[in-house]
Amino acid sequence: MEKTALVVGVSGIVGRNLADLLVAEGWTVYGAARRPGVREGIIPVAVDLQDAVAVAAALKDVRPTHVFLATWLRQATEAENIRVNAGMVRNVLDAVSTAKTVQHVALVTGLKHYLGPFEAYGKGKLPETPFRETQPRLEIENFYYAQEDEVYAAAEREGFGWSVHRPSSIIGYAVGNAMNMGTTLAVYASLCKEQGQPMRFPGSSVQWKSLTDVTDARLLAKHLLWASTTPAARNEAFNVVNGDVFRWSWMWRRIAEWFGMEAEELAGEGVPLETQLVDAGPVWSGIATKYGLAEGDIHRLVSAWHTDADLGRPIEVVTDMSKSRRLGFAEYQSTDESFFDLFARLREERLIP
Repeated sequence: MEKTALVVGVSGIVGRNLADLLVAEGWTVYGAARRPGVREGIIPVAVDLQDAVAVAAALKDVRPTHVFLATWLRQATEAENIRVNAGMVRNVLDAVSTAKTVQHVALVTGLKHYLGPFEAYGKGKLPETPFRETQPRLEIENFYYAQEDEVYAAAEREGFGWSVHRPSSIIGYAVGNAMNMGTTLAVYASLCKEQGQPMRFPGSSVQWKSLTDVTDARLLAKHLLWASTTPAARNEAFNVVNGDVFRWSWMWRRIAEWFGMEAEELAGEGVPLETQLVDAGPVWSGIATKYGLAEGDIHRLVSAWHTDADLGRPIEVVTDMSKSRRLGFAEYQSTDESFFDLFARLREERLIP
């Protein structure tokens, strides 16, 4: 049976890589976003996901077998995050329900399931690491939980299968998205190199010393495809990470070496990127002009606030992925190569010098 995917958030770091994989696998792919762009093999659907009437109109002729939800909008409070982001999931699922063709819905959330929302990130009573899918929800409001509940309710009502995917920090190619550690670090390294400054780790001493892991967007795409087409993975939540672990004290040196630089050893606590980059806009604009880069607006490339949140975590963050392994997902990705592949592509696309 022909498979038709609706990738919601196709312009983001998850949706972009997933759509590329599905096209390569021969799927018919619709890509929904406010500005989905034009890409070979993807049928664009431009829509404001907060507008239920507009979503229904935009999707009335789309008959997906699989829906992949990989989008969110950051709001000022968690209450607003819940209202807006759960509402977008509900709008999409209500709209596609009329086609009666949906077999599976996959929702991408993340480790804030275990660490808490931005207002209480890494604070209070947290579960033990490594994080496991069997651990209960935190006793605090969280828009990830609200999104999950929308999927569960629609699945109960419509009879489709579902999967929830909880990556760690995602490393991959995308431009203009709200959470992009890899590109943020590439821009930061490029600024340091141009100005003759060492790379200073912006995070906590705990993250510098502790074991951690991340998720390559390409591996996450494979995991989404696997879970949505594997009967044993139906109606399950999964952690998804690269499969290796590292310490930032090691990875920071590896990243610096790729850029031909030296990494400064951390003494005490790091200075957040939001502080280090507060006046970097004009400097980056000058670098872009000097090297003929494709993007001179640093804010289109850098998500300092999110990178600071992840690198500033006050606890060890290691994620258990044995559930996926037991059910047959065997993909693995070396994390330093995740960064290096991304940096090489950013250079190829003239986004960094």
